[in-house]
Amino acid sequence: MSTEIVIFGEMLWDMLPSGKQPGGAPMNVAIHLKNFGLDPAFISRVGNDDLGLELLDYLDGQGLSTKWIQTGQTHLTGIVKVNLTDKTEVTYKIVQPVAWDYIQVTPENKKRVQQADVFVYGTLAVRSQQSKDSLFELLQEAKLKVFDVNIRPPHFDRATTELLLREANIVKMNEHELATVADWYGIMPDTETRMKFLSEKFSLQMVIVTLGADGAKVLYHDEINTQGGYAVEVQDTIGSGDSFLAMFLKEYLSGTDIPEALRKACAVGAIVATYQGATPSVSESELDQFLTINH
Repeated sequence: MSTEIVIFGEMLWDMLPSGKQPGGAPMNVAIHLKNFGLDPAFISRVGNDDLGLELLDYLDGQGLSTKWIQTGQTHLTGIVKVNLTDKTEVTYKIVQPVAWDYIQVTPENKKRVQQADVFVYGTLAVRSQQSKDSLFELLQEAKLKVFDVNIRPPHFDRATTELLLREANIVKMNEHELATVADWYGIMPDTETRMKFLSEKFSLQMVIVTLGADGAKVLYHDEINTQGGYAVEVQDTIGSGDSFLAMFLKEYLSGTDIPEALRKACAVGAIVATYQGATPSVSESELDQFLTINH
């Protein structure tokens, strides 16, 4: 039985010094899931403009259905100005307002969320009232809810982030995002203590924290699994966390145990960092070869 996954959120162009690349964490996760053999439904919105048409063509080319992508007449397709001065800590200037700030709930996408096994959402799409209202309405219909925390100052606030955490069953964040949230409650700077606090405070089934080059940790059933990082030649880290989440979800949902799901997810994240852009296609054979070499 294949798992039905719905993803909600932004799709945009990352404007890099070398040119533009398709991006947005939810879209990246959707594309990586597609690359890994799943068929997710991606709910988003583009403008009725050349950049929007180009993004739709791009998704078509990736084999991802554009059925759930809305086209707005009023707002332009999203763009983000990316600063790659530090390859491992990429910074972003996210233009506002744009089309994905106005994602609507429709009877069709509501039904799609009701039918799905998993619903994945992030932080960025709730910066505007329209997409925020739509997300919270769809969350009421969802079964297993996966919150991919993506804190991009100034596009977040504590109160909304706490509401999103309360809705979640599974939360994935990086160590900086964990620190931001833990600091709200004065929790000591120890990653595992912070993960346990978060899990208890928001009644989470699972907390996943990525540690950049140092790998990742997963808290599940009061047990913490740790996977070290893989040394690679980094091109840029754009999309590494998104590919990590896609691979982890694919493995976990198909019954793979946590340590093995984590090992594969960290490997995919490392491989993606060796490419430019967010969504290089990583094949099973490339992953197997990488894991054999880095046993």
